[in-house]
Amino acid sequence: MQRKIHPQLLHFRTLECLFTPNFTFPSLRTMTVLVDEEADPLYTDLPRPRATKSERKPYPTPMKTLVRRAKEEREARKAQPCGVLQEPPDNGLLVPQLVEVAHRVHRARDSLLLGVSKLIHAIPVKRCRYCFEVHIGIVGHEIRTCTGPKSGFRNATHVWRRGAIRDVIYFPNCFHLYDRVGKPRVGHDEQHTVRRVPAIVELCIQAGLDLEKYPARRRTKPVYSIEGRIVDFEPGTEIDETKGEMNSEDGSSFLEIGSEINSGKAGNESNLEHVINSQVLLRHNEGKSLREISIMTLESWFQMISGAKEIMQKYGVWTCGYCPEVQVGPKGHKVRMCKASKHQSRNGLHAWQEATIDDLVGPNYVWHVSDSAGPPLVNNLKRYYGKAPAVVELCVQAGAPIPDQYRSMMRVDVVPPGRDEVDLVT
Repeated sequence: MQRKIHPQLLHFRTLECLFTPNFTFPSLRTMTVLVDEEADPLYTDLPRPRATKSERKPYPTPMKTLVRRAKEEREARKAQPCGVLQEPPDNGLLVPQLVEVAHRVHRARDSLLLGVSKLIHAIPVKRCRYCFEVHIGIVGHEIRTCTGPKSGFRNATHVWRRGAIRDVIYFPNCFHLYDRVGKPRVGHDEQHTVRRVPAIVELCIQAGLDLEKYPARRRTKPVYSIEGRIVDFEPGTEIDETKGEMNSEDGSSFLEIGSEINSGKAGNESNLEHVINSQVLLRHNEGKSLREISIMTLESWFQMISGAKEIMQKYGVWTCGYCPEVQVGPKGHKVRMCKASKHQSRNGLHAWQEATIDDLVGPNYVWHVSDSAGPPLVNNLKRYYGKAPAVVELCVQAGAPIPDQYRSMMRVDVVPPGRDEVDLVT
């Protein structure tokens, strides 16, 4: 979020300079303090990408706060080395107020996949053949930002092909934890035996969602902490006896679709469309217009994002600081599968840090097209164009109104010059 200085403050400083001969204007460091902490939310912009692949992701929580928090936890363990953990979900119990939120997020994800599967048949989705660039529209843009193989021979021009659902929205997978407190980590030798599931679904499962295909242990008594180690005196069972309200058909149908989309196993596009169309015939109400579907899909997107943020405040989600790997649970796994920068010094282990909502749900930002029937976007005018998540851009082009939180990011109030006026502005 950009921060702005009050214009009245600068005006008063100018008047003080005129009437005070010995006045010295404050330095730049002083001026950085005189800013509005509650800046206008309309002045949001795209998150700044990493300059190089070797650069680590920024920490959501400052390092000083993390160090102070670790010291406080260490002092608390010294003061009381043995005791019952009181706060859920650290004690193995569920947070009661987040159980319904987990079911709502899972339903919103299903509705989102349904809506996107309908919209991509009406609104074309393009993807570059050599890089991960995605474009929503009939004709691909002409902005030269390709970083794929031999992009220098093409002057960084994209080569477009037809896209799919996984190009519009991306759900990274993580390892499923049966007991998030008793066994919070997956070892390297268990990487082929422990199943993987979309991270947002795993977050819902740990928050209270019950799926027959992915069982989870539900405790009735809190666990003990003895010198930082978790000790559980409650006998466990291999399969949880408590079942949720959702049956196996409702819980696992779209879970399989999301897993096929992310893992790339559904390489045959006809098979993927067959699975999606079968679910559409079962669960989607026919007879709705394209605009109504886009509005419902956009609402599902915001419900899923807001609910996931609320759950992440209590349940830990971790991501690697150098690669897109995500793990839901108290700790990150120990599978040596990182191939990003400096992985040799870590023996292939991930550099775990706190994750954000963009790590849990890949937004995949695309260029905003204000006129879908107009000419393609020009490279010389790219500073006048805005961006938005691919799901939002797809729904907007299908007829949904532009959300207020994305108006500045999409540069709705900016009128780009025409193609014949390029030489006048460059």
